Amino acid sequence: MILHDKCLPCVVNQAIKVANISNVNNKEALFREVFSYLSKISFDQTTPELIGEIFDLIKKYTNNPDPYKDTRAYYNALFLELLPDFEYKVNQSDHSFRMAVKYAIVGNIIDFNPIHNTLLEDIYDYFDKMDELEFAIDDSQSLINDILAAKSLLYLGDNCGEICLDKLLLKKIKELNPSIHLLFGVRGKPVVNDSIAEDAYAVGIDEYAEIIDNGDGSLGTVLHRTSQKFKELYENADVVISKGQANYECLSEEKKNIYFLLMTKCNVIAEDIGVEEKKMICMQSKTKRRE
Repeated sequence: MILHDKCLPCVVNQAIKVANISNVNNKEALFREVFSYLSKISFDQTTPELIGEIFDLIKKYTNNPDPYKDTRAYYNALFLELLPDFEYKVNQSDHSFRMAVKYAIVGNIIDFNPIHNTLLEDIYDYFDKMDELEFAIDDSQSLINDILAAKSLLYLGDNCGEICLDKLLLKKIKELNPSIHLLFGVRGKPVVNDSIAEDAYAVGIDEYAEIIDNGDGSLGTVLHRTSQKFKELYENADVVISKGQANYECLSEEKKNIYFLLMTKCNVIAEDIGVEEKKMICMQSKTKRRE
């Protein structure tokens, strides 16, 4: 999904808000450099790629390689503490795998970057109403079938905190197919509140999956920027689970068996998928759906 003109104000707004949060001293110089960069971009790029580049500029101006480090650690610890309660509710469900998918998708609400900044009270409200929530698109049965037949699955993580719910789903995948080789993909370097390897290890993702970083600092999974090792693992995976909007933007046109798990948090993504905002999506890639 290439850059949409409606995304440009969000990109600029993100730069301004992250600069304020990160205590950039010379904001005017940073903004001039951001605008200079944006004046030369190709509209064949994706929004996550642009944000990754801008975040690198912010890190340069703050002289801080990881401005969101403490934020990520806080929310990882907070939701890891809540995980036993979530797991209990999943296991009490008549359809525990499907419920674990729902928890993983609702976890996508845990987004503390400045564009999709969400209050904790709103997040807790979603979890309290889990039984009432329904999928706008539900390909979970196809996902189950593909997991049962797969030898390998690459799970592309998204935000801090959210990865605790990913851990719960990874456990259910292993219960479905104990012999499956699970890989969990994270960003190659810090970018806003997206998860990197240290976050995945901190919440225990390695109990169920091999943790791999993609070698890049874009907000999503921009394949042409990822490492050769990551590209090979991606190509060889029988199934890919893609979490969040940024990964959707990067991979929506891929001819690969991908399942997109996300909440539609903006109008551009919602329209591209064909649903309303604030909807739960478990959707197999369009190219596979058409086969």
